[in-house]
Amino acid sequence: MVGYSYGIQSMLKDGHRHMSGLDEAVLKNIDACKQLSTITRTSLGPNGMNKMVINHLDKLFVTNDAATIVNELEVQHPAAKLLVLAGKAQQEEIGDGANLTVSFAGELLQKAEELIRMGLHPSEIIIGYTKAINKTIEILEELVEEGSENMNVRDKEDVISRMRSAVASKQFGQEDILCPLIAEACIQVCPKNPVNFNVDNVRVAKLVGGGLHDSAVVRGMVLKNDAVGTIKRMEKAKVAVFVGGVDTTATETKGTVLIHNAEQLENYAKTEEAKVEELIKAVADSGAKVIVSGSAVGEMALHFCERYKLMVLKISSKFELRRFCRTTGAVALLKLSQPNPDDLGYVDSVSVEEIGGARVTIVKNEQGGNSVSTLVLRGSTDSILDDLERAVDDGVNTYRAMCRDSRIVPGAAATEIELAKRLKEFSFKETGLDQYGIAKFAESFEMIPKTLAENAGLNAIEIISSLYAEHASGNTKLGIDLEEGVCKDASTVRIWDLHITKFFALKYAADAACTVLRVDQIIMAKPAGGPKPQQQGGMDED
Repeated sequence: MVGYSYGIQSMLKDGHRHMSGLDEAVLKNIDACKQLSTITRTSLGPNGMNKMVINHLDKLFVTNDAATIVNELEVQHPAAKLLVLAGKAQQEEIGDGANLTVSFAGELLQKAEELIRMGLHPSEIIIGYTKAINKTIEILEELVEEGSENMNVRDKEDVISRMRSAVASKQFGQEDILCPLIAEACIQVCPKNPVNFNVDNVRVAKLVGGGLHDSAVVRGMVLKNDAVGTIKRMEKAKVAVFVGGVDTTATETKGTVLIHNAEQLENYAKTEEAKVEELIKAVADSGAKVIVSGSAVGEMALHFCERYKLMVLKISSKFELRRFCRTTGAVALLKLSQPNPDDLGYVDSVSVEEIGGARVTIVKNEQGGNSVSTLVLRGSTDSILDDLERAVDDGVNTYRAMCRDSRIVPGAAATEIELAKRLKEFSFKETGLDQYGIAKFAESFEMIPKTLAENAGLNAIEIISSLYAEHASGNTKLGIDLEEGVCKDASTVRIWDLHITKFFALKYAADAACTVLRVDQIIMAKPAGGPKPQQQGGMDED
């Protein structure tokens, strides 16, 4: 046994790392989570700052969308990863409010650290936090605006009022242009039963050039490529979709053709032509005016399509092809053959237009099942367009959330201050040590108005104290008006947040914080893999 180390060292392989106890594990974890939430926090709210993130593929993101930021950061620390997962869960569940989740969880952990330094045990903090989140959910139910649970999801005004705050937090100042567009696009594709609304049916086409004012909604699809032949426009046409491409098909088996004289050679070429013509004629006879191909279009086939006045489009992405079939109601056929009348789709118009130097094919379907609508976004640079697209995504996801549950609570940090006030009162009624946990949970809510005020360059302490004063006298809907830097009633400024967004964001944040606090040891095995490859000189780490 000479040369062996004792304790946990002797149990695990060489190269492992082991951290335990309050100082090493718990506080280090809390610190890592605080760092992450400091990053997202400054991007919270309409005046949130943008982050410039360059990922491992050298792609540049300039955005204040927390979901994108934490996704692209490639967080290594296992505890901070838990917050990232909470943010992702929120993004997938609701599609908005990821920033609130990550920032609030970080704030909860920071308050927990203060309690640990005071001498509380993490499990007591967890019990306090669990009581607090359950109470929060009860209070949140009471703050819901009366009459907001029954809403007509096809009423544009109603939709815009609920969507504004989600879009404004990404594109402040542009929400009055964007919201009507997003609302119109969503209402067009809303099915009979709104609960089945599919986010994928609202597409975004980003075209560089022009300004946001030139954006528009198209009923149907916008394909970012030109038509293949010379025919660029068709009205009220039937559509045939072929996945395998429009071309002479190569045979499955190899064969050798012996040709003895020139005559046979001519006939051989002619039969190929005749065969292609026969196929294209069959498609034209079925009544189709537009052919959509999933892969290459042969030269000869194209020649005959022109002769029979058929318009040819090529969609190489199979997902786009699927959406195209959904828009037109066509059935995708595998190989070029005469389609049945049932397999044909219908479009009102297909036309190639030039927008800002790029040629796009616009497929409109006004009467049909309105299954897909497209928002054409215009902007000066790619990164602006990407950010606009994120705002649209948030808007569409909010629409999906309001189709499921349309209840709303006052926005502009009014809800948070009210929650903080009521939880404080609740903590005084508790007798055990968990009252400290509940009180700190209540304090954590102050982070939201404080951050909103700081990001807008206002005096946070002044604003929070005046909010508390007003809420104490019973104005429960009072929030911050960031433009004027004063407190105003959220219902008069029409700033509403969806109840379901807040509900999940706070729940996920509390769960993540409790999970991090429950950890008291970290044992990391030696990373797998051979020796690191040698770096060539002059290159950076990536």
